[in-house]
Amino acid sequence: MPQPLSAVPTPLERALDQNESVKDTVEQSAAELLVINTVLKQEIPPHVQSGDVAQALEKTDALETRIQESAEDLAQVNEVLEQQIDERADLERELRATKAALAKATGRSSAK
Repeated sequence: MPQPLSAVPTPLERALDQNESVKDTVEQSAAELLVINTVLKQEIPPHVQSGDVAQALEKTDALETRIQESAEDLAQVNEVLEQQIDERADLERELRATKAALAKATGRSSAK
């Protein structure tokens, strides 16, 4: 038996679900990188945190920031997708109501 239209996810809804999943993964990755970087900074003696090690620590800091910014960007994209989904659902409801009213009006005029 076919599902009602409202139960079938639209392409926008599927994109939103995928985006939410990616956002969650990115946020989790940023949190894990923060923990790793913090541990490394605590465990590596300050006198060893020079040269390549210092650069690696700086790069992980920068990477952590970029990952967090990407998660925030994804959250903003998700908000836009949610708005588009809501607007589209409203337009589809209006279209169905207009079609029903037109069909009713057409049915009445042809019945006369």
